[in-house]
Amino acid sequence: MGLSRRDFFGRTLLASAGVALCPAGAVSVTTEKSPSLIVVFSKVYQTLNLSFEEAAEVTTEAGLDGIDCPVRPEGEVLPEHVAEELPRYVERLRGRKIQMPLLTTSITSIASPNTETMLRCAKKLGVQFYRLGFIDRQKDVPMERQAREIKAQLKDLAALNKEIGIGGLLQNHSPAGHGIYFGGDLREMRLLVEDFEPAQIGVAFDIGHALVVHGDDWRKHFEALKSHFKIAYVKDVTRAGRWVAFGQGDIGGTGYFKLLKGMGYHAPISMHIEFDWTDQGKSKTRAALVKALRDSSRMLRQWLEG
Repeated sequence: MGLSRRDFFGRTLLASAGVALCPAGAVSVTTEKSPSLIVVFSKVYQTLNLSFEEAAEVTTEAGLDGIDCPVRPEGEVLPEHVAEELPRYVERLRGRKIQMPLLTTSITSIASPNTETMLRCAKKLGVQFYRLGFIDRQKDVPMERQAREIKAQLKDLAALNKEIGIGGLLQNHSPAGHGIYFGGDLREMRLLVEDFEPAQIGVAFDIGHALVVHGDDWRKHFEALKSHFKIAYVKDVTRAGRWVAFGQGDIGGTGYFKLLKGMGYHAPISMHIEFDWTDQGKSKTRAALVKALRDSSRMLRQWLEG
């Protein structure tokens, strides 16, 4: 009864320590009765060129539950090296009793390089969801037409996801309107996902980008996407679109976290560090990174518990 959340997850992982990595299966410990894991989008670790062991140490020091790993060109793990490096990374994390429930990729179709190898390996390592790559908006192409073209492109990928048992996610990303990524406008996102099974193609809802693009109208668009909502991405931002330290922007006052609590949300939360934690490069140190992670996760937990 006195176990902390981290000890609970750590002991659960140790109980399945006999599970191999890529050659065999892995069991997720996230259940409907479990609190949400808070994992960091570990792109931020690349600022310090952390090794897998160092990344595991920093995650532990920061009191986080795991990482959302970028497996893409110039990512922490390169797609062509996934079969060798991803199991090593997960092994280092498990040694610290932390997890890798999410990946961030550049996959946009079944023809993307190393797609099947990456997804099969990820599934065997216990990854639950992966984020797809961004798809550029085509200038002067009507929204409905481009949505149809993208959905045709994703059809085989959705079938592969179903076969493997892993979920693909589309993230809303600003700028929208005349911006560069299709789906940043949540009306576009709805068109993209509505004909797919949510378990195969779902939504990584980014409240920060939604607030920048839609202002207070984000809520009605979220409601329209709720059937496909799978993972919450969180970063703090001002309504003007400036990424700031957690607690210094407008996300905490949106009512989003009360909404998640009311929904009984229990899936992992991907925490994104988009603000300048290095003080314009003056404090580009491991200690500064750990502090930024701790402060951010503390604020995030206050929002979730409020």
